[in-house]
Amino acid sequence: MSERTSNRIFDTVNILFISLFVVFCLAPFLHTIAISLSSNRAITSGEVTIFPKEFNWDAYVKVFSDHSMLYSLGYTALLTIVTTVLCMVFTIAAAYPLTKKKLKGRKLFMYVIIITMFFSGGIIPEYLLIRDLHLLNSPWALILPGLVSPFNLIILISFFNGIPESLEESAEIDGSSHLHTLLKIILPLSMPVMATLGLFYAVGRWNGFQDSLMYINDPKLYPLQLKLFQMVQNNMVSELTQMEGANRAPLTPESLKAATVIFATVPILLVYPWLQKYFVSGAMLGAVKG
Repeated sequence: MSERTSNRIFDTVNILFISLFVVFCLAPFLHTIAISLSSNRAITSGEVTIFPKEFNWDAYVKVFSDHSMLYSLGYTALLTIVTTVLCMVFTIAAAYPLTKKKLKGRKLFMYVIIITMFFSGGIIPEYLLIRDLHLLNSPWALILPGLVSPFNLIILISFFNGIPESLEESAEIDGSSHLHTLLKIILPLSMPVMATLGLFYAVGRWNGFQDSLMYINDPKLYPLQLKLFQMVQNNMVSELTQMEGANRAPLTPESLKAATVIFATVPILLVYPWLQKYFVSGAMLGAVKG
């Protein structure tokens, strides 16, 4: 067998394996979409797989007609944007000085940061701290505790260390300050890692609900994921099903749950294509050492 034929067989097997893996990964998501677009009879009889049966939009009509869901979507989007921007600002502000060998106590700061990756105070001390700071029922309770991720900080420090020092030295000779060098030279060269870490922060905040479950009691401040969680756990589904008109059969809780899951998932998925070209190169940081 020739080397060319062997490579073709290898590529074909890889493509088939990856395609099968993608199908397995997408199957739960496709099943959820199918349930949200299927009729009550098909859902209750268990006929729905990854394709809708007896197509209808009733579940999405009810979700989009619920003003509290739309308010929660807008609030969560704003919360995610503010969190991502603040997290990136503070992560950059912490990472850049820690790349300077002249910084006194740099190793001590790094040890303190790394320790927080393995040890934490625990849920109860964190709650008591948030309470004593009077941050309960405040959006800041969802922003401040995770303002800097040690993992993301270490990634950014590693990237900054890979930028040639000669660039900063040249800027310093020209009279550039550290802040000017950071804004005009370092950050423009760091777009891949910035996009990657920004996506990490955004996805983490968008999907987070445990902190809001502990710190938020005001329904007006419920993020979308917490609202979805309570809808699944409590009686919000029954409230939505009572909104049906006289000419329509009541919707099943499964279809409304599925529609709400898609409603909460699709917005953050739409962000990825805009960052893909940066995310791919940023995710490869450290994979190749030059």
